Amino acid sequence: MNGRERVLTLLEGGEPDHLPNMPITMQFASDLIHAKYLKYATDYRVQTEGQLKAAELFGFDYVSAISDPGVEGADCGAPVVFHEDSPPGYNESKTLLELKSNLAHLKIPNPHSGRMLNRIQAIDLMKKRVGTDLIVEGWIEGPCAEAADLRGINTLMLDYYDDPDFVRDLFVFVLEMELQFAKAQVEAGADIIGIGDAAVSLIGPRFYRQQVWNYEKKMVDGIHEMGAKVRLHICGNTSKILKEMGTLGADIVDLDYPASMEMGRKEMGPNQVLLGNIDPVRILRNGHPELIRSKIAECHQAAGDRYIVGAGCEIPRDTPAENVKALVEYALITRYA
Repeated sequence: MNGRERVLTLLEGGEPDHLPNMPITMQFASDLIHAKYLKYATDYRVQTEGQLKAAELFGFDYVSAISDPGVEGADCGAPVVFHEDSPPGYNESKTLLELKSNLAHLKIPNPHSGRMLNRIQAIDLMKKRVGTDLIVEGWIEGPCAEAADLRGINTLMLDYYDDPDFVRDLFVFVLEMELQFAKAQVEAGADIIGIGDAAVSLIGPRFYRQQVWNYEKKMVDGIHEMGAKVRLHICGNTSKILKEMGTLGADIVDLDYPASMEMGRKEMGPNQVLLGNIDPVRILRNGHPELIRSKIAECHQAAGDRYIVGAGCEIPRDTPAENVKALVEYALITRYA
């Protein structure tokens, strides 16, 4: 059973030969091929080489086109700041939607141009290189995360209180843009689309239920209609919204380390596939192989066999290779039959 078969078997309710593994690598993958991160984030050929190298060296079951949250926003005209060897970011002091009235004039960019095109090209090349051996994962920003990118995260937090109608209109724009972007990635060969909605962990359960959940649900359903699977990734402490996350219908739900895997299983029920969630810094980067195997075994025990091995978030760039190997080795030896 190859990596693609292994992941899809689990997601479709079957029993693979052993646990799948899908840890997120970005700067870690860039460093493996000695590339500056600016090149990794902006040149699909460099990113593809980094992902292929990581999969080859460590036996990952997938490759991923995730690089940074500044893709869609940059193509909308947001002032994204680029750095030579760290991920692009946003200038919070001058955002694209600093004036709410700008939203009325904002146009959805063509996903086949700009930075979005680079991601589509990465998926196309990854698919050509791995064929049906590995899962190919695309990525989009979730409604809350992308709204924060365009409006500014601090200002958006106030908007939830001061102008919920504006937040709704902004989410409508983001939803349409992200589904167009997801569709282009699926057409290029993506098996799974990741939805990154990190800002959700900052807003509290009431606003999540009232203002965000419905748009995440529409994203998940829209991607399923395209024939792809969905991976939901929300960084931070999601303990108070685990039940709601479990009702979105995502095929995979990542849990970051501040949330309890045991609670995640309890709140989401027996069938939801969970991924994670050891601390990527204190345990995976700073720990040792024996500790990593022990901690990932605890996650597996709490989650049960509807589980994919991974860390709470991205593998840090300076993580020792033997620690990453320990993570993957646990998946390899944990068999279903």
